[in-house]
Amino acid sequence: MRNSRRGEVDPFIVMDVMEAARAAEAAGRHIVHMEVGQPGTPAPAAARAALAQAMEAGPLGYTVALGLPELRARIARLYGEWYGLDLDPARVVVTAGSSGAFVLAFTALFDAGERVGIGAPGYPSYRQILRALDLEAVDIPTQPENRYQPVPAELEGQGLPGLLVASPANPTGTMLGRDDLARLIGWAQGAGAAFVSDEIYHGIEYEAKAVTALEVSDDVYVINSFSKYFSMTGWRVGWMVVPPDHVRRVERLAQNLFICPSHAAQVAALAALDAGEELRANLAAYAENRRLMLEGLPKAGFTEIAPPDGAFYVYADVSAITDDSLGFAKAILEEAGVAVTPGLDFDPARGGGTLRFSYATGTADIREGLARLEAFMRARGHIA
Repeated sequence: MRNSRRGEVDPFIVMDVMEAARAAEAAGRHIVHMEVGQPGTPAPAAARAALAQAMEAGPLGYTVALGLPELRARIARLYGEWYGLDLDPARVVVTAGSSGAFVLAFTALFDAGERVGIGAPGYPSYRQILRALDLEAVDIPTQPENRYQPVPAELEGQGLPGLLVASPANPTGTMLGRDDLARLIGWAQGAGAAFVSDEIYHGIEYEAKAVTALEVSDDVYVINSFSKYFSMTGWRVGWMVVPPDHVRRVERLAQNLFICPSHAAQVAALAALDAGEELRANLAAYAENRRLMLEGLPKAGFTEIAPPDGAFYVYADVSAITDDSLGFAKAILEEAGVAVTPGLDFDPARGGGTLRFSYATGTADIREGLARLEAFMRARGHIA
């Protein structure tokens, strides 16, 4: 059977690490999971209860392609609560997770063969979704002094029809301030490029509130999700905010590509938006985990780390130890029983010298994992 060139995407390495960790657990080992960006908490109790009630009340059939009107209205209200914005619910598109939103956004904005800038290190599926859509991802090598975020000077002369940024970012957890975000949006608008803002970690911030691109301009695409702050990864429901004149374009694509997001997930998501007390408790746990990581990783010899302003990751430069992060992560799993993610997922050019540590799991596991990492690094002679 013939194959398409568009199907030649790279594997998502963290998923391979998850499988190796699962196999180790199946063999009877206790593994500390610092590899996957998945909350260790379930969907909010109110979300689960709302779905149970809806399932008893009647069938959960197709919704309209843009999502349940009451969910779109409640998401719009969230922008008032979080950012003080008056957002028209008509601009909100409910999607099959943020992944569905990226497919819709890239398809609506770019023609085959066009080039889209993404910061490196960055979420690997950006690159692979673009490739599968016959678009070209252009890595922008970001620098520690810029908090691993792109700056306009790095974009000049690239001839990019589009730019995607993430704040808080995966894998670094760094955020863009309002002025820096405005400069990037200004560059995009001056260059005639579409601007896409990945905001799926909004809500998980520690010392400052994340800024949405909608505070700067309405001429942007903003993508968010119920996966992270709302602790609903497997429910596969997200959303996108688009300019008013793009709504019908996106709606036509959504009708044909997805029909609609999961009705069941939308019911749960609507209730999750009002589960503030439970979600704030989750955030407090992440904050404690972050404190432990920032204290424990340097003790274990991981001293060169990006400042994690949000999300639940620490990105560490281990180039002084290894240029084979894949092999190093495998050794950590086999010898220490801690699953971590090699940086190659996030930065093909420089990721051989970096690791990502997730602290989305329970606090007891974070403590145990840090102790195991310290013992591993001492046994390897990397710390005294």
